[in-house]
Amino acid sequence: MELKVYTREPDEAAYPAGLAYSVHMACRAEGGEFRPWNKNYGILFAEAQIREDDTLLTKAVREPRIFAMDDGSYGIAARSVLENGDEDHDSRDKVLLWKTKDFITFTYEGLVGVSQSGWEQASDCITAGAKILEQAIEYWTPVHNVRITVPDQVEVNSEEEVDLIRAAAWYSDGSDVSKKVVWDKADIDFTAEGSHMIEGSVVDESFPFPLAVGYGDPVIFPWEGKWYYISTNDNTDDIGLYVREADSVRELFLEGVTEHLILAKDEARELIQTFWAPEFHVIGDELYLLFAVSGHVWGPQCHMMRLKKGAPITEAASWEDPVRVTKADGSFLTEEGITLDMTYLKTDRCSYVVWSYRKHIGTALDTGSMLYIATIDDREPWKLTSEPVLLSRPLLGWENVAGTINNEGPYAFVRDGKVYLTYSGGSANSYTYVLGLLTARAKDDLLQTASWEKRCAPVLSFYSVEGEYGPGHNSFYVNEEGELMIAYHAETALDRTIRCDGIRRVHFRHNGMPEFGMSAAEDLNPLLQKVRTQIVIKK
Repeated sequence: MELKVYTREPDEAAYPAGLAYSVHMACRAEGGEFRPWNKNYGILFAEAQIREDDTLLTKAVREPRIFAMDDGSYGIAARSVLENGDEDHDSRDKVLLWKTKDFITFTYEGLVGVSQSGWEQASDCITAGAKILEQAIEYWTPVHNVRITVPDQVEVNSEEEVDLIRAAAWYSDGSDVSKKVVWDKADIDFTAEGSHMIEGSVVDESFPFPLAVGYGDPVIFPWEGKWYYISTNDNTDDIGLYVREADSVRELFLEGVTEHLILAKDEARELIQTFWAPEFHVIGDELYLLFAVSGHVWGPQCHMMRLKKGAPITEAASWEDPVRVTKADGSFLTEEGITLDMTYLKTDRCSYVVWSYRKHIGTALDTGSMLYIATIDDREPWKLTSEPVLLSRPLLGWENVAGTINNEGPYAFVRDGKVYLTYSGGSANSYTYVLGLLTARAKDDLLQTASWEKRCAPVLSFYSVEGEYGPGHNSFYVNEEGELMIAYHAETALDRTIRCDGIRRVHFRHNGMPEFGMSAAEDLNPLLQKVRTQIVIKK
């Protein structure tokens, strides 16, 4: 099999230079055509240069080449250029170098001398082992439903037992998941013994997009037998925090559903503007709302407010006064920048908060938004118990495309001993918005940056699901079926900037890695929904 590396021609309206000038990959079998990996979205991106004034100079790549190395691994080298493709004078006689053994994970070696890299002897194509490439193809190809199975025969005693018969949905990577079936039980007498062939339809909890128009940063949250929805409300110019309550997630998005104002603009308390990114979190045994807000002077800062014991979520009087998050010494997180998008994360080892921090926004000294992490005590979660640690900066081309320089909107879940922390890069109200992924072992010290691994390419982008542009700033919840769901916002067209909310199931591949961008049809193939089995009624 043959592997090709290449860049694409920029299209400023649909695939700008910051994305096009990255390393793309495609593979072909002998005599076949090259088939792009990752839906023809870039895989390897140059890192920005951090200047002395702490600003970023965005970089990109041209002329990628690939070659085999003496140790059995592979090298991918490329010319470093500026984001628009112009010459990068700081990297003359040097090339960017990545190493890989499997074309799934890559080690970035930085800029190295041309003679050291093997670039001069390399080309844009290489023949590699079929097994390695087949595994990489699987990794970089979207997962989709390929078959549905149900038991051939099931003994039952009642109609209720039929409802418990489930289907197994199988996927292209070999993974599977249990799904509910609605069985046709009409005309079956469950009071008499007998054998019957019944048909059913496999169902999945899928939601149409868009669910809510003019809302960003959605959070779905279960609490005391009810479901709640909260978000940044663009329809009110991001002023006020509004919450919806319903008996099911689907009912949260019915036309005419009531929105309860739980935190209004308040001149006296300096709650004036940018009511951004509210998140419900149970910390200790208390319910908190984490959010950002500005006073008279624009500049959002992280705040928390606590629900009073036994009080309903939907009433403003149920909440204690908001408090601004502080460092351990009582000083605010910053006096010279903005802080926002704080989230909460708990492992067996410790409790943490992660947030976004940015200095000099809108000026020539703009640092871009960066993710920071610190520990907290659940008894006083508004006060850090460690110094803030820089977790991630928007160095990669898909994080800082077209001057957006964003790492924001972190949200985490823990599964099988691993922490998965999603975050957003690109522009929050543009088609370039994407989700990135940081992973770590839950038992490790998450304040150590070496504990974390950063995915080289986005895990969700406008290439993931047709008709959804700029997906990002997500949250997670577990539905009644025990499935992990992702809520996010996106736009409905390349040229629209109205944020809209969406929800889908998070799939887990056979290797345990989450898949965030599986469309409803990929999750459950409509052509496979009809199933049948034989039930034997025993008395």
